[in-house]
Amino acid sequence: MNQLNMNIWILNQYAGTPDVTAATRPYNLSRELVRRGHRITIFASSFSEYSYKELRLSKNESWKEEYCEGIRFIWVKTPPYFSNDWHRLLNMVGFAWHAFWIGRRLKEKPDVIIGTSVHPLAVLSAYLLSLHKKSRFFFEITDLWPQTLVDMGNLAERSIITYTLRALEKFLFYKAEKIITLMPDAYKYIAARGISREKVIWIPQCIDLSLYDKTIPYTGELKSTFNVMYLGKHGVANELPTILKAARILKKTKYPIRFLFIGDGAEKPRLISMAKEMSLTNVEFRDAVPKDEVPMVLSEADAFIVILKNIPLYQYGISLNKLCDYFAAARPVILAGKSSNDPVEEANAGITVPSLNPQAVADAIIRLFEMTPEQRIELGENGRLYVERYHDIDKLVDKLETVLKC
Repeated sequence: MNQLNMNIWILNQYAGTPDVTAATRPYNLSRELVRRGHRITIFASSFSEYSYKELRLSKNESWKEEYCEGIRFIWVKTPPYFSNDWHRLLNMVGFAWHAFWIGRRLKEKPDVIIGTSVHPLAVLSAYLLSLHKKSRFFFEITDLWPQTLVDMGNLAERSIITYTLRALEKFLFYKAEKIITLMPDAYKYIAARGISREKVIWIPQCIDLSLYDKTIPYTGELKSTFNVMYLGKHGVANELPTILKAARILKKTKYPIRFLFIGDGAEKPRLISMAKEMSLTNVEFRDAVPKDEVPMVLSEADAFIVILKNIPLYQYGISLNKLCDYFAAARPVILAGKSSNDPVEEANAGITVPSLNPQAVADAIIRLFEMTPEQRIELGENGRLYVERYHDIDKLVDKLETVLKC
């Protein structure tokens, strides 16, 4: 494609704007593309998977068009759900069908259509729209389905659903002009399906570092409590009970350590109940905050924590939005888990410990507590330099723009 400016459609069910949702990767990339003269339309669900609420549409609206910083959003009504059951499947099918139906009705012809997984049904709709519109088709992978469901124990490896999803995934791999992935080693998964490695492009999570000017600089000094923060979705995949068990261990020590959980998700009521049963007075739960408030909220932390489940999925690597936020806030990070890449170790930005080991997590927190302020500051600054080098939005949009124009 030789033209300078492109008309790009993105089908991403969980995309949103930073005043409401945490899933802002498509928004951030699109905003920069708009600044460069491209036209961007994002098809997204009006129902939030974070708060389980209808956010955008009135009772009588099935969809609507809205602009935010030059990005056109098409908000699509989808059936509500409140847990990972058949209602969520209906929600996914509803988005895929309605996005396709709305896209067909729009008279314009996009140059590029990008289908984004979590689930492949949205990607299938993008492919079908590309046929109808005679547009170029790209597949962006933010989550490997059905592999994630299999590894999490939600689907049997030999079930008919797994077989069908794998067949659909492979079909879409073949049909896509390029496959964009967040995970650095996902090419191994894709190559095992008979796809050329050259077709796979790695574009990890991106971050607009200018937003973190709002974060209060870290002094490394100890206050009345040493605040360890988890900010993100409270779901089964996040393995947050391990943090609660570490909090129980630390409650019995002399160390004034407090845990802050900020976010929403299906597991949050159970986690609150667990904390009450354990009598954890050193744990506080707060509601989720809009993405544009995250930089300021992160200022309260002395350290951050993220837990990975011990599952085969992470052999393909990680690129976590929350890790980018943590690094950008320039505080030490504890990563509990094993992956083919370890950003915390690569950046020398904190401590890595085994997954599902509350004692190891507690010991890592104590190590951070007992460091000098200068040592904690150095770890935080290392993380900040890491995201500047590898996750800065300008550099990653350069790469994306090159891929889409080739």
